[in-house]
Amino acid sequence: MENVYENTSVRVLCSKLVLYKNEPGLQWLIGSPFFPPLTVVSTLRCIHTDASSPDYHRESEELRTLLFKGFEVIGALIFANSDAEKNAGEAIAAARRLRKLFCGEREKMDSQQVIGAVVDLNGGDIKFFVSKSKSSKSFECVNVLYEDDPEKYIWERGCLLRCELPLKLPIYYPVNKPSDLEKIFRRATEAVVAKFKDPKIAYMVEALRKTSAEVPQPVILRGVDLDFDTDLSNVKLLDERTQNSDADSLSCSHFCLESKKGSPVYSAVVRKSHADRIQVSVLLNRSVNSEKSTAPVAEYFPALEEARVLVVDYKLEVLCYAVKGLPLRHAVSKLIIPGLVDQFNLVGNTVLPNLLAQHPQLHTYHFSPPGVLHPITVVYELNYGETEMKQVEVRKSLHLRLGLPFDRPLLRIANAVDFFARDGVRSDPTRKGSTLLKDVHLGIPSSGVSGGSVSMVQGSYEYYHYLQEAFNDSGWGCAYRSLQTIISWFRIQHYTSVEVPSHREIQQTLVEIGDKDPSFIGSREWIGAIELSFVLDKLLGVSCKVINVRSGAELPEKCRELALHFDNQGTPIMIGGGVLAYTLLGIDYNEASGDCAFLILDPHYTGNDEHKKIVNGGWCGWKKAVDSKGKSFFLHDKFYNLLLPQRPDMV
Repeated sequence: MENVYENTSVRVLCSKLVLYKNEPGLQWLIGSPFFPPLTVVSTLRCIHTDASSPDYHRESEELRTLLFKGFEVIGALIFANSDAEKNAGEAIAAARRLRKLFCGEREKMDSQQVIGAVVDLNGGDIKFFVSKSKSSKSFECVNVLYEDDPEKYIWERGCLLRCELPLKLPIYYPVNKPSDLEKIFRRATEAVVAKFKDPKIAYMVEALRKTSAEVPQPVILRGVDLDFDTDLSNVKLLDERTQNSDADSLSCSHFCLESKKGSPVYSAVVRKSHADRIQVSVLLNRSVNSEKSTAPVAEYFPALEEARVLVVDYKLEVLCYAVKGLPLRHAVSKLIIPGLVDQFNLVGNTVLPNLLAQHPQLHTYHFSPPGVLHPITVVYELNYGETEMKQVEVRKSLHLRLGLPFDRPLLRIANAVDFFARDGVRSDPTRKGSTLLKDVHLGIPSSGVSGGSVSMVQGSYEYYHYLQEAFNDSGWGCAYRSLQTIISWFRIQHYTSVEVPSHREIQQTLVEIGDKDPSFIGSREWIGAIELSFVLDKLLGVSCKVINVRSGAELPEKCRELALHFDNQGTPIMIGGGVLAYTLLGIDYNEASGDCAFLILDPHYTGNDEHKKIVNGGWCGWKKAVDSKGKSFFLHDKFYNLLLPQRPDMV
């Protein structure tokens, strides 16, 4: 008998397959109908259970919102300490049940392969099993391959499509029968859903960038030309070289301008930020094949007796992932329209219980969290502030599902990404007007430590130094500038919206808490690590750890502790004491040899904000404790205090 599993392998793109080690539970394996079968793009934790089994309806509803169209559930991962094959069967059964709700019509096909992965709770090993079809009664353990450059794998093959659609839905209901409102509302929403597939509707497809002469002209697809019946897995992909100008024979690659450029940057580093992007707009064409005149027509609708009108506002914004060879008509009919319908129904179901009260203010945001290869979509209710407990709990559940840390804000509104903005980042009012250099350590030469392990600041910061903003603090303001750099890090990482304080505001804060006399305000007195900790606590609510060393010669002994700080906290460190203050951005440390280097950002720089000048001048660079000439960077006859700001425990 032929072995149907021969040469079958699972391909894993995500670097982190197990989100939470040694924690029993279930994770969904995510793939795409555009990739070879059994290709795992990401994994999401099952967070809703009912009597120890998944709540499939809640899971399906949330995943339909979270995942772009173009991604789907292809399996499940389960934790067990015995009988791997039996547990794999349970994972496969769970995945098929979720797929039935998530994929709808697609899951009626019998040929879909599904993965069941089992993690050994004792050893941590992962075994992969595959079920070839729903009717298959057996499955076998298969090999696994790990992709070297997963982001390139995804974005070299595919692109993003976006459709934004504002809607105002008027609902007329009788005053004397408010109980009919729900039925009337559902009929109205069903009519809107049907309109998306109306033969008279049209969809305009165009490239995002319109400034280049090379941009193709927009393409109009009419509802009558769309294909809602062919399954995505059966759609024939088009070769760009054989396409003509006919809308029916054009694929997404027609508008993929980034990859067409063939630039070395695009070819070498294909990332989410470089993804090709296509805009889709909805046009309602009432004049096609109309028996009436194409001139404006007034129509009379008799009002209901004692009726009232209720208007429900929708602002739909859908992002989808498509392989570049996908025909445009299938991209619209199988991705954009289902995405619009899902989001429209989600908003409607949320509004329905409060139709006669204040409607929830719902807004769609897209995020690109670290460690997740594809972007996600979240619909937030804006009636609540971001610090309100309800919003905090929503974000915590998302962090749990995505395997994100709980000590940093990654899914706040300020973290949202607009892939269709020029720079890919949603406008952030807290950063407007800032002309300071960011992340000046990027691209600097290596430290020279042989066999060392590098631990660096996590996230972005701004470089504050002497004489900025025409303020002369040369000779006394280095610690103030280091504090400003640290606070900029907390702002850019969205821990706070507090403005970076001026020297005078820092002094006022220290006076307000009783650390300094009023005469301190406006002075040129130095401050140190302890004063910085007071200001961070007062303005940001940030606590700090302080490391004291009696001599600069002792600083290399703290390398292991400093490396742990950068690995776990990731915040910039202020080095005070002695005679000068610095900002520490990283450590390169060889534990075996004891050789080490410190990545120093020097606030004593007085020149223009020119990156090349700063790096070449050594104002940002690696400093050996003792250089090749035997000179010590940290003075042996001076003490030093190191201020290690701690991340707030928040999401």
